[in-house]
Amino acid sequence: MKRRIPAGLALAAALSFLQPATAQQSVPQETMKKVYETVKTPYKYGLVLVPERDEDMVDSPTVFREKGKWYMTYVLFDSTGYETWLAESDDLLKWNTLGPILSFAGGSWDSAQRGGYLALQDYRWGGSYRAGKYDGRYWLSYIGGSSQGYEAGMLNVGMARTGGEIARPHEWEGFDAPVMTPADPDAGSWECYTLYKSSVIRAPKRLLGAPFVMYYNAKGSADGKESIGIALSDDLKTWRRYSDRPVLEHPEGITGDAQIQKMGDLYVMFYFGAFWKGKPYAAFNRFACSYDLVHWTDWTGDDLIVPSEPYDNLFAHKSFVVKYKGVVYHFYCAVNGHDRRGIAVATSRDMGRSSLQFR
Repeated sequence: MKRRIPAGLALAAALSFLQPATAQQSVPQETMKKVYETVKTPYKYGLVLVPERDEDMVDSPTVFREKGKWYMTYVLFDSTGYETWLAESDDLLKWNTLGPILSFAGGSWDSAQRGGYLALQDYRWGGSYRAGKYDGRYWLSYIGGSSQGYEAGMLNVGMARTGGEIARPHEWEGFDAPVMTPADPDAGSWECYTLYKSSVIRAPKRLLGAPFVMYYNAKGSADGKESIGIALSDDLKTWRRYSDRPVLEHPEGITGDAQIQKMGDLYVMFYFGAFWKGKPYAAFNRFACSYDLVHWTDWTGDDLIVPSEPYDNLFAHKSFVVKYKGVVYHFYCAVNGHDRRGIAVATSRDMGRSSLQFR
């Protein structure tokens, strides 16, 4: 009789090549290459979520699992600002919209912008991908602001929470003020213009001295580059910068929208780059690796997702990656030459082709 290997041990054995040397900060290129082979998704399935109206845009997916089904929070831009919506799926390929969970809030600091990203998710590679709780509630971080338009005005980071059913569309509770702004006393010069997407994980406290770690991207001027930094919190409501410098940046353009996955003892950051010199396309998805959540080794090989299809021939960017039953699903924001914006997925195994198109 064959002996059954527990899933956790099987995963650890499969990722044994990722074990680091003691106090090692840079990740060897041999390990980086193995990570690339593990996460690459050469098969583009196509669009899985598109806006119902021509003037709307769908953006920034976060995918999680709850009670045997898959769910996605995503950002809906309706020509005036961002809201956060929820969709569901049985198979990660066919998605149904459920409704809003963070709607416009009249008269508040975030009255026109409320684009959210689920926090405290199980981020183990091939893990449960369930959302975690703190203080008995689910949490999300979000882009918040009061100016109407696409990425308009000074954007801040807000937090929202709910004690309700995470798989049911309902309004989450925000706070009366943002938790981070470009004007904070500890903000670095690289982030003093505006803040963008944030991603919050629960990390080992021994690493950075706090249980909650936020990766966020920002820029220091209207025409400046965009980079990724770290903030820390003990309670998800009060945040402090880890440093006055970014932890991942490039000489020009955008480095943004981090998603963290943990493979063995190695952390992998999926992110997107845009408007880099020498690239034949405008926006694309990449990754970097770290042993300590701070010092990141950038992958120098092929990009993970690039524009190549009619639905993503302008931008193919903003990753959210999961592994389920041996298949890697790389969700991303697809933008075509007519500036139609939706969510697409590429996979590590050929799963067929989507019939969904922009309306």
